Amino acid sequence: MSRGILIAGNESALINALEGETARRVERYAFTLIQDRFSKDEAKPGSSRRESSSPDPASVSLSQSLVQKGRISLDWNPGSPISARALVIAAENRLGRIDEAVLVCSPPSASSALADLGLADIEVMASDHIKGWFFLVKELTAVFRARGEGTLALVYPETGGKDDESELLGQTALSAFRSLSRSLLAAAHAEPYLTMGFAGADDETGFAAFIFKQIEEANRRSNGKLHKYGKLGFFR
Repeated sequence: MSRGILIAGNESALINALEGETARRVERYAFTLIQDRFSKDEAKPGSSRRESSSPDPASVSLSQSLVQKGRISLDWNPGSPISARALVIAAENRLGRIDEAVLVCSPPSASSALADLGLADIEVMASDHIKGWFFLVKELTAVFRARGEGTLALVYPETGGKDDESELLGQTALSAFRSLSRSLLAAAHAEPYLTMGFAGADDETGFAAFIFKQIEEANRRSNGKLHKYGKLGFFR
């Protein structure tokens, strides 16, 4: 039976790399993005983060071909708990079941002093990039708990303690996701499904391959672990 994989997250080089790895492994997978609704022109995914090395053109062409063939695009309004439930139901209906849910938090950066932030941007940050993850995790874990199996993978970029404090909106969202991930990992031993955390720096392609290697080799001893990749520690 084919694996049912759901990928959800922010538009970024990291989620693109993960989608490419997914497309190499299964014929179909569910995919949904949090749209960038920040009003600032400079609020672009990963705009202030270090650029990774350019991928091989042949590899990019292959990945794009696989993605176009296998992606099942689903709608998601992160700020709505009803939408989170609808997303999970839609993914189950299209895939048959969700075996692995890969949640990728790599929020857009929007450098601005607090006094200069628009109220709408603050609402977007809290609704889309904080509440949205709580709503979706709640729905996914309910499905995994009821079925007694599944893998919840929580993925975020890490900078080794050198976060850009000027990226107030993005860093606040990332900190919230990091805290959510660590809380879920700490409680994972009591759940019948697997919860795995992944933090990586640079090299999105290598990080994505590392994530799927850990997921595919996972067992109960992998449950509740935060796996770090890159400068944070190789293959731990």
